[in-house]
Amino acid sequence: MNLSVRNKLAFCLGAFGKDIVYMLVNNYLLYYYNVVLGMNAAFIGAVLMGARIFDAFNDPLMGIVVARTKTRFGRFRPWIMSGTVLNALTIYALFAVPRSMGDSPMRIWMAVFYIAWGVTYTLMDIPFWSMIPAITSPGKDREQLSSFARSAAGIGDAVPTVLTMIVVPLLSGTSALAGYWLGFKYWALIIAIVFVVSELVFVLNVPEKRPEEMESVGIRQMFVSLFRNDQAMTVASAVILVYMALGIVGNLILYFFQFDLGDTDVYSIFTAGCFLSQVIFMLLVPALRKKIEKLRLFSLGVAVQVIGFIILLAMAFSGAYKGAWAVLLIPGMLVYAGYGVLNVMLTIFLSDSVDYGEVKNGTREESVIFSMQTFTVKLASGLAAFLSGLALDWISLDPEAAVQSAGALSGLRVWMTIPPAILLVAAFIIFKRFYKLDDGKMAQIEAKLDKEGGQDL
Repeated sequence: MNLSVRNKLAFCLGAFGKDIVYMLVNNYLLYYYNVVLGMNAAFIGAVLMGARIFDAFNDPLMGIVVARTKTRFGRFRPWIMSGTVLNALTIYALFAVPRSMGDSPMRIWMAVFYIAWGVTYTLMDIPFWSMIPAITSPGKDREQLSSFARSAAGIGDAVPTVLTMIVVPLLSGTSALAGYWLGFKYWALIIAIVFVVSELVFVLNVPEKRPEEMESVGIRQMFVSLFRNDQAMTVASAVILVYMALGIVGNLILYFFQFDLGDTDVYSIFTAGCFLSQVIFMLLVPALRKKIEKLRLFSLGVAVQVIGFIILLAMAFSGAYKGAWAVLLIPGMLVYAGYGVLNVMLTIFLSDSVDYGEVKNGTREESVIFSMQTFTVKLASGLAAFLSGLALDWISLDPEAAVQSAGALSGLRVWMTIPPAILLVAAFIIFKRFYKLDDGKMAQIEAKLDKEGGQDL
């Protein structure tokens, strides 16, 4: 299928919209319920982890439902739009906790709406990314769309990460943490509206193949084919490790700026620099791919991130950032540059595993395979939040205290750097050992696939 510039821009807008809601939850849910509302961090992490266990069953089933969907509007787009509207409602509810609510009812509220948020995000996220291998062929077109879409998603990541700690105090009308509950409520509403508008533009402007021209197979065959696709399972394992690494530092770095550096105002400038680095390197992936084989590029992305974490750890314990916080941009931009490369490459790897599975197993399961990405990304964020919550308890960080103990600050510095670096090294080892879809192998696979595309909707 040949995509026009309008189609690609609409796809990128959809990627932007879906990631602004994801990153608000991923980076600020722990902070909102722990620091602003005073809920126990370990409990929050446990809820997030429990929801991911539920997703272990929900996400693959949703992938199968999408794969078996046939409507006159297509296979993917009806789910994308309906999931978007429902998810917008749940994200608003997550950040609109009634101020008069006690601790126990608040815990129930958070658990119910977080699970609902995860389910409704699945409704739209699986069909969204499933469209890449469904509407592109292996090689240049797929890598270009993946790069552009992930870059747009990176900008979507940056919007709530950079602006939240600027906008929330303004919307709250106060700089006191206790008043932030109102700012988060209005900020979540704004993001929910932007989300719905961006996905509406997406579904109206991105075509897909007619459902009657796409193969549909049984549920049992879907699961059998999924677990026989060793390359998809390898990518899923790497996704968990890479996203866990970023999730841990993403959850804890705000605590570092507030309680260690003592200045949350510069946090937004720091994250803006980091995300600028991420987006630049996402956009550079197609150019880098002309000179660097894709598995080597993945390895370079891991190496850059690990170096960034090592520098950040050294700066944190040396006190080099005291009075000159801008030096933290050096390791921060390295970490996010490496992540930008890995983010695009993992999407390409997973798309390639769809073609590999078709050749190996005789069936094509975009939605089922990309349900693994949705599940693994949410699993990684849940594990990261769970470990971050436990870490905050273990190091005895008190969100109500103006000054933290030396032990708590040292523990915070260690937790936001060493575990992420270890997880990235593990991802590199798994890929080095098990992934085999290099450029030569994908050229062979492409030659075996039927090149006839379906009509556009």
